[in-house]
Amino acid sequence: MEKKVFKNQKEQNLLDALIEEGLSYNNCYKILRNKDVKVNGKRLNQNVILKINDVVEFYYKQKETQEEEVVYQDENIIIINKKQGIEIEGEKGLAQKINALPVHRLDRNTTGLIVFAKNEESREELLEAFKNHTITKKYICHVLGIPKFNGKSYKAYLLKDANKSKVEIFEKRVLGALPIETKFKTIGSVGQTSFVECELVTGRTHQIRAQLAFLGFPIIGDGKYGKNTENKKYKEKYQKLHCFYIKFDKLNKKIKYLNKKEFFKYPDFYKKVD
Repeated sequence: MEKKVFKNQKEQNLLDALIEEGLSYNNCYKILRNKDVKVNGKRLNQNVILKINDVVEFYYKQKETQEEEVVYQDENIIIINKKQGIEIEGEKGLAQKINALPVHRLDRNTTGLIVFAKNEESREELLEAFKNHTITKKYICHVLGIPKFNGKSYKAYLLKDANKSKVEIFEKRVLGALPIETKFKTIGSVGQTSFVECELVTGRTHQIRAQLAFLGFPIIGDGKYGKNTENKKYKEKYQKLHCFYIKFDKLNKKIKYLNKKEFFKYPDFYKKVD
């Protein structure tokens, strides 16, 4: 068992303080259940409100420290910088691991910022906001080619094939297809590849990946919509697509204090170039 001691710097509950020290929700509850935590020398088995300068001491197994990067959290929401290869839902999904409620999704091999609610009231408000498109999400991806995107919207139609777990893009409406809209902006080029900023106006399955491929600029590493020969050339097995920006707006209930707040997390693969 490892021991860690810290002095609390703000008024908050014990659970949130332990999470800020790198523990997952599940491990925090385990620590409380086993009374492996002390506040000012007193062992506890329940969540309490910490005061400034309270001394917290807890014991944990080194391998159980949280692997997820917490970008922001408070009593209502938590924002994680999701790694590649992690599912959002399911028995071994990220939501289960951090004991929070998902309100939107990222593909398994797409990385970046994802928001979870900590209570049902916040979840309902966030779901409504995503439905009404009042939460802005922007992505960065690395594509083949040198597109001249200038930030304008590109519209098309997306048809989902559930049997193939794949979608198809059409310029004009076809039976069963849904309208999609994405804003694309080229933000730099390296050789015969480019970095593209993508802002979702609609949010359909595989929208960015499929639409960029349809426009002739597939994402590097995308085995479903990209070019396998080029993926091998660049030695990339997974799509270079990352949600780097989230902004909240027009929230009006429990979490309205988040209005106008912006969160950034750039991916490792992004190189700022002229």
